Amino acid sequence: MVWGAIATWRMAHEGVVEALRLLEKNGTSGDVTENLIKTVEDYPYYKSVGYGGLPNSEGILEMDAAYMDGDTFKIGAVAGITDVKNPISVARKLSEDKFNSFRVGDGATKYSIIEGFERKNMLTKRAHKIWEKRLEEIRENNLNPYDGHDTVGAVTLDQEGSMTVGTSSSGLFMKKPGRVGDSPLSGSGFYVDSEIGGAAATGLGEDLMKGCLSYEIVRLMGEGETPQAACDKAVYSFHDKLSKRYGKAGAFSLIAMNNKGEWGVATNVEFTFSVGNSKEPPQIFIANKGKNHTTDIQPISQEWLSAYEKRIKAPIE
Repeated sequence: MVWGAIATWRMAHEGVVEALRLLEKNGTSGDVTENLIKTVEDYPYYKSVGYGGLPNSEGILEMDAAYMDGDTFKIGAVAGITDVKNPISVARKLSEDKFNSFRVGDGATKYSIIEGFERKNMLTKRAHKIWEKRLEEIRENNLNPYDGHDTVGAVTLDQEGSMTVGTSSSGLFMKKPGRVGDSPLSGSGFYVDSEIGGAAATGLGEDLMKGCLSYEIVRLMGEGETPQAACDKAVYSFHDKLSKRYGKAGAFSLIAMNNKGEWGVATNVEFTFSVGNSKEPPQIFIANKGKNHTTDIQPISQEWLSAYEKRIKAPIE
């Protein structure tokens, strides 16, 4: 039997390592995906997801998350949820509801309270200090307020052939209250079909929503494309189309895995991801846009990893 897991950004690597351990022991893709994303949500130094995530323009941390079952197409999602420890768990619970399975704002938060999910002040002192510093920089230098939009997205395949996808994000730093990106939106931020494969996105939600790239990648895999070919074809053709017709294309990166455990990635920025399967141990790679609608993918260096660890934990002055 085959199994595998792929997730966006270096921040997901510990979750991927644990995911593969659980999958080898016949863990279910649903449990593994939720656990992988919770690992990222719980870590305070990842400033674009969960605890330690960066707030909106009013200093409030609003979070988005989604969960999709590739066997049944059940989807649950939350947007603008506040003060709940693990938005991905709320999204998974909502996927069991035939109606009202996508909740936003106060409705999402109240649902989490009623269902007994752990409450937590998710805005750390560190994140609040970053927010205050950014406000000062904006006032003094007339800077664009928007910075940072890294979503954790994960696709997993278990030994029974079931596939699941999940996403979680605190969204665009300094976003306006109520702003929602692509992360909780089916087809844009994520999509999965256990008979084909799954995909997830990270980047500027306002531009990702213009292309529904996660669904497009799964559709292309369903037509026989490898995950890598599907990612390259979907991402770079849309990057070119959006640049031509809209005038520019924001940052976006997509990951994919098919029901054979094969994987692919495409990006228009420097992008890290973690992946492994029943044949390949978990590893962190760095990807960049290559020539002729291809992606250049290389293992990260120890030098890169050391610099990353130092950077994310650096004191906020």
